[in-house]
Amino acid sequence: MAPTGVRFNGDQPWDIRIHDDSVYARALRHGTLGFGEAYMDGAWDSERLDETITRLLSHDLDTRIHGVAKLRFALGWLREVLVNRQSKARAFQVGEHHYDIGNDVYRAMLDSTMSYSCGYWEQAVDLEQAQQAKLALIARKLELEPGQRVLDIGCGWGGLSQYLAAHQGVEVVGITISREQQRLAEARCAGLPVEIRLMDYRDLPQRDGTGFDRIVSVGMFEHVGPKNYPAYFATAARLLRDEGLFLLHTIGAYRTMPTPDPWIDRYIFPNGRVPAAQQIARAIEPHFLLEDWHNFGQDYDRTLMAWWHNFDAAWPQLRSARYDERFYRMWKYYLLSCAGMFRARQGQLWQIVLTKRTHRSTYRSVR
Repeated sequence: MAPTGVRFNGDQPWDIRIHDDSVYARALRHGTLGFGEAYMDGAWDSERLDETITRLLSHDLDTRIHGVAKLRFALGWLREVLVNRQSKARAFQVGEHHYDIGNDVYRAMLDSTMSYSCGYWEQAVDLEQAQQAKLALIARKLELEPGQRVLDIGCGWGGLSQYLAAHQGVEVVGITISREQQRLAEARCAGLPVEIRLMDYRDLPQRDGTGFDRIVSVGMFEHVGPKNYPAYFATAARLLRDEGLFLLHTIGAYRTMPTPDPWIDRYIFPNGRVPAAQQIARAIEPHFLLEDWHNFGQDYDRTLMAWWHNFDAAWPQLRSARYDERFYRMWKYYLLSCAGMFRARQGQLWQIVLTKRTHRSTYRSVR
């Protein structure tokens, strides 16, 4: 690993300390899946795991696979080609696997708005300020007026829906595929003109009243999958009024990836896919005009590190509840490896504003 500056059993904080020699064979056979699983099992450690991953991904070592691992990659690619892993039948799997693990973890890790997406750190000094700034930025970009009707696709725990209804005077319909998210979102939005529905976006009715003045989707598009991009954007176009605005907030990949990372796919976000810019551009072409494309992916590094520090500080209480040491190492690997991905600039964060051709007003980009 000489080009990366990462050594085995070296004395730098980002060096890999081997506790069990099986890690070598596991990484060779299973690639990034074996490498991550070996970390979960305590086979290796790093004092600065985030920096270890940053250095490895800066040299794209995750793409340099050989032998059995290469065969597994080829089989994974074939599965992506042949199977719609984000079909309606699979839509609720990520909710059950990830979002329903327990609201106690997310309450401990996230800010008061329960925003599980990248904060906006332009002027923020802490996570709370960054997430509040992100919500305010979205509201400004949507050019909201009191009384308008907003669809929040992938509303999470209701933070954005609550914010828009309370501060902008709009009516919101939020949808989620997580029962735990729905339960908490309904409690948080009680007394506001907010409806939270447990449903897949493909089950939105052909006509939902007279449609929506605005549509917003934050941190959900990563679960849609390339095979379903046409259906996703067709659904949004069908429900958006002629003068409406659609804001899409999504993680993006620096290039088109043929398969998801196998460790993330197995342990964190089953059936997830991070889109590349050209995939989004092709999918929106039949339905929307591109008004604005804003990248602040480096802010995700700071967001993830803030989540990690919150989770780590809360671990004594979480451990005494019902979580074990392997869960702790899994969650640590998840948060810090993702921070490394954004620091290495493999990961991007895009806010994209779209309109129909029927939208006649001039849209002015907001930062």
